[in-house]
Amino acid sequence: MERPEPELIRQSWRAVSRSPLEHGTVLFARLFDLEPDLLPLFQYNCRQFSSPEDCLSSPEFLDHIRKVMLVIDAAVTNVEDLSSLEEYLASLGRKHRAVGVKLSSFSTVGESLLYMLEKCLGPAFTPAMRAAWSQLYGAVVQAMSRGWDGE
Repeated sequence: MERPEPELIRQSWRAVSRSPLEHGTVLFARLFDLEPDLLPLFQYNCRQFSSPEDCLSSPEFLDHIRKVMLVIDAAVTNVEDLSSLEEYLASLGRKHRAVGVKLSSFSTVGESLLYMLEKCLGPAFTPAMRAAWSQLYGAVVQAMSRGWDGE
């Protein structure tokens, strides 16, 4: 697989990483729009959220958003050597599988990520940037998918 264009990734992430919680919330709001069935997977103390808004404003979920943004941040930092994150990403995959996440849902997460970047960057989010991010995200999911292989 070709390596994504590091400079395009870093440059576009700089704007997003200044307010990770705000942008992460955009990503997850979009995710719940596209795949509402994911909402019940997020339960804290056995409490089901009544709506995406309810979920997106809970402290536990905001913590999850922060973690997701940190994972993306790590991928951006290691964009030229993603293999260094392989073990970490595979274990992240196993954690997601354990709570009932399907691997197929990660393509929706990818769409939501691109949506968030586009919302954040506007016209500065060029087709070349979109392609670079699609490549990077694809590589991250490929590494995480090892968590579903039952290795």
